[in-house]
Amino acid sequence: MKVYKFGGASVKDAGGVKNLYSVLNKTGIKNTLVVVSAMGKTTNALEKVIESYFANKTKTPPELLQIKAYHFEIIEGLFTINKKEVIDDVQALFDELQDFLKYNKAPNYSFVYDQVVSFGELISTTIIHHFLTAQGIFNFWLDARECVKTDDYYRAANLDWENTQNLIKNAVAGKEVVITQGFIGSNANNFTTTLGREGSDYSAAIFAYALNADSVTIWKDVPGVLNGDPRVFSNTQLLHQISYREAIELAFYGASVIHPKTLQPLQRKEIPLYVRSFEKPEAAGTSVSKGKPLVPHVPCFIVKKDQVLIQLSSIDFSFIVEENISYIFNLLHEYQMPVELIQNSAISFSVCVSNKYKRLEELVLVLRSRFNVEVIENVDLFTIRHFDEKAVKSIHQKGKKILLEQRTQETAQFVLSDTE
Repeated sequence: MKVYKFGGASVKDAGGVKNLYSVLNKTGIKNTLVVVSAMGKTTNALEKVIESYFANKTKTPPELLQIKAYHFEIIEGLFTINKKEVIDDVQALFDELQDFLKYNKAPNYSFVYDQVVSFGELISTTIIHHFLTAQGIFNFWLDARECVKTDDYYRAANLDWENTQNLIKNAVAGKEVVITQGFIGSNANNFTTTLGREGSDYSAAIFAYALNADSVTIWKDVPGVLNGDPRVFSNTQLLHQISYREAIELAFYGASVIHPKTLQPLQRKEIPLYVRSFEKPEAAGTSVSKGKPLVPHVPCFIVKKDQVLIQLSSIDFSFIVEENISYIFNLLHEYQMPVELIQNSAISFSVCVSNKYKRLEELVLVLRSRFNVEVIENVDLFTIRHFDEKAVKSIHQKGKKILLEQRTQETAQFVLSDTE
């Protein structure tokens, strides 16, 4: 079996869904498991639903009506006859979502987040399942929550690998075409969990690992893996092939084409990964496999925006050594602060983190009891793999203040601020 993953950009409208069908026809439908994300920017829209919900729990979030209209417009563009079944199924999902918002009593933001945003994937795959069926492709709609089992770490859940593998094998056995969701799973109590933003790639790898798949193909709106985000960097180049190790390095530093967790299960079973363009399915794209050199060997640029630089120094001029560093990292874990970069000296410690869980104020309050603390928000973290002097010079020429710079043999990183 081969595993395909289609992201939100590839199914953002009726034309995108029709193109998904075309890609399947061109590349072969038999023995394919298709992992699909929420349509377009639905996850972002559902995040706004959550914000509105917490602002006023007595009122139906107005964004929900817009999301519903968006999906029904796609249905209208896909189905000319026999719409009732797909409309009923999608309406039932929206009703379920509204009931959750109406009756939920849990105050935990991350719990509510996972219960709500998961509907994006459930709705998109329901529409695609019905469309493929209407085109004569018999397919099985699989609720990923029934077989992707995790712990209770909402918004970035950890997988129960053994249980998940067994459940996936049983769920997929004997089925030629399967449509399922990326990004979502469930815990032991069957509450919905999510695997982290952009986690649909990881879902594809999970299914591939459990099924001993021949390959995984991620269909994107770019030609493959580029040496930089073309929206940020000019004159980007297509990387024709890279190794698992190099791809994991790029993903770790934040390359947006491949999710950081995606490559680990594929590498363990040496399942090749292809990143290809859904606009040009005949093009080879990028292949990721064991031990392949980077082709072409060029600097690779990665940027993470809206980061936070926390600079600590000891109040009594005592050394920041193992005990203090252990204390700091325990707090970073407790307050859900993903660490992007660290640097320390005898009496100071700097860390660049992501505040995606909105717990920065809590963390800083605790840190101030033991350290002098300076917080600089809205910084950019630039990473260059395989840097050369020309590449480094391009960072220095961005006209921003360099707050922190760090280099190893292969990697250079810079924390930049707009403040001069």
